[in-house]
Amino acid sequence: MRVCRGIAPRRDGPVALTIGNFDGVHLGHQALLGQLREAARTRGLPAAVLTFEPHPREFFAPDKAPTRLTSLREKLELLRAAEIDRVYLCRFNFEFARISAADFVGRVLQHGLGVRWLLVGDDFRFGARRAGDFALLKERAPGAGFEVVAMPSVSAAGGRVSSTAVREALRDGRLDAAAELLGRPYSISGKVVQGDRLGRRIGFPTANVQMKHNRPPLAGIFAVSVSGCGGAGLPGVASLGVRPTVKTRGQPTLEVHLLDFDADLYGRHLQVAFLHKFRDEEKYADVAALTRQIALDVDHARAYFRARSAAAQQAQAR
Repeated sequence: MRVCRGIAPRRDGPVALTIGNFDGVHLGHQALLGQLREAARTRGLPAAVLTFEPHPREFFAPDKAPTRLTSLREKLELLRAAEIDRVYLCRFNFEFARISAADFVGRVLQHGLGVRWLLVGDDFRFGARRAGDFALLKERAPGAGFEVVAMPSVSAAGGRVSSTAVREALRDGRLDAAAELLGRPYSISGKVVQGDRLGRRIGFPTANVQMKHNRPPLAGIFAVSVSGCGGAGLPGVASLGVRPTVKTRGQPTLEVHLLDFDADLYGRHLQVAFLHKFRDEEKYADVAALTRQIALDVDHARAYFRARSAAAQQAQAR
């Protein structure tokens, strides 16, 4: 997959294109990307995505913007897995925000990207003050030399699939609902970095996973599956939070204790998939009380994975 930072004044197209933030790359996004791939192959065109950094809502109102489901790296990895040929990563700034809807069609889609086929969601808006919509694209497309198609919303877990719905499910600890909306368990990936080694001192060594999420969409204590250690995903228990027992103004930290595994993971890039939430983060009177609770969390994690394995064996036997 080729990643192009910015949009050149002259096209390097022609391309089949879709546009969006693609935060989380959920089932709705995946359906959109699947239709894009099919149309691109039929027409002999590269399948391309135009996305934005930062998210427009982060640019206009950073304090009110929603939490991100995926870092930029995670989003690009998911787009690569979706077999996208080209990603145009557009920096969203004041200059870009001032482009009128008509200029967006001409400057960006026609001349900058050389679009021949365009797929957008049925609620897609674009241009300054979000003045452009599908009706305007339909009107302008013939003169700009491309065909435009709108895709309806996708439903799952009893409602419309959206990044907002995923965030709400994660916030509420409904990890099964989030996984249904995403088509996979929600995960966070990052490099293992040096921590304060408290876990090792109290008998529960942890991998401190560096996050690009300043405001992760979930918090608490979880059963997790960890990839990047070699082989299949390994079972573990994770804490995602501000560590109130040992920090007064802690930043969100992701720490993972792998069950029956004790090897040096520093520098490795791990993917932590969240499978089940046990509880919210709590502040304890002292480290001894925290240690006793961690031991209980590890016991709960072992019981969870035993039950999960037994259920999988029963399903195979049917």
